Amino acid sequence: MIWNWQQKEWPNFSFEADVLASREAKFMQSSGVFYGAYKHITEDEKKVLLIDIICEEALKTSEIEGEYLSRDSIQSSIRKHFGLQPATDNIPPAEQGISDMMLDVFENFTTPLDHKTMHAWHRMLMANRRDIKNTGGYRTHSEAIQVVSGYAHKPIVHFEAPPSDVVSEQMEAFVNWFNATAPNGKNAMPAMTRASIAHLYFVSIHPYEDGNGRIARALTQKALAQSIGQASLIALSQTIQSQKNAYYDALEANNKNCTITDWLTYFSDTILTAQNNAETLLDFILAKTKLFDRLKGQINERQTKALARMFRAGPEGFTGGMNADKYVKITSTSRATATRDLQDLVEKQALSKTGKLKGTRYWLIV
Repeated sequence: MIWNWQQKEWPNFSFEADVLASREAKFMQSSGVFYGAYKHITEDEKKVLLIDIICEEALKTSEIEGEYLSRDSIQSSIRKHFGLQPATDNIPPAEQGISDMMLDVFENFTTPLDHKTMHAWHRMLMANRRDIKNTGGYRTHSEAIQVVSGYAHKPIVHFEAPPSDVVSEQMEAFVNWFNATAPNGKNAMPAMTRASIAHLYFVSIHPYEDGNGRIARALTQKALAQSIGQASLIALSQTIQSQKNAYYDALEANNKNCTITDWLTYFSDTILTAQNNAETLLDFILAKTKLFDRLKGQINERQTKALARMFRAGPEGFTGGMNADKYVKITSTSRATATRDLQDLVEKQALSKTGKLKGTRYWLIV
């Protein structure tokens, strides 16, 4: 099998730019709308949005690679960063590492890319790993890096990366390309085109022993942020994780040559979906602000706490809906008081009610 990095064209990818033009225009327009709405929420609500998106991205980019981390620990790490939680909380290394990398991507997107930055990301990701020879450095071992599936006696090779002895040279070319194609670079590219190529280009080199997928998605976010001049608040990894097989199929279909229109259309559509998902979250937070403003002075501390807990579940909703038993646990009150409080929230049109008796459930009206 001949891979893309073995082609004479490499790394000069070719594609049909006109196929992407309408998608690029839609992305920039939607970005303007999103950040226009973002300006109208409070600083506290901006922190809530940032924490939600960064936490979900950290979780999902790890899950794509089969690593399942603690949501509470990641959220604690991010909240600690924003001064919303004591610095004394003990966060496991894996959760702390992915949080640190995502925060660095979100906060330092304007800086040009360099090897030092990527090596620092790799050290963050590999903080608890003892099986990695080069933590914070490109791979150097002589064994071939392959992506395989199937049985050990009859493996299916989906991709083989360049040998380690050419990785430094390949990555030097990648860094130069990334910076040259930035908005102010000499070969500036449209936002999604550049981000999509960066992702495929990086994973094709596969420069690290592990963590390449997570760093590739971080580079995608950095590229998009540089193009729009704002931290990229899109749910990229969440969107990829929801259709993980399609993501890996698209990568495999485009790792054998340097003509990549199919990859660019697939990944651009994924970015647009991720952007829509972030818009849904922003709308949800705006709805939360409006609801609490409307209810100000009309609800008690227990009701405020319960509503806040329901909103933390996000746009997908509080799992199974709210009921009297859950309300009792959240607010440490009696069942009779819980029933009265919930009925009052229904009358105030904060919650809707479904079912009867033990099957009664309450849902946010947003």
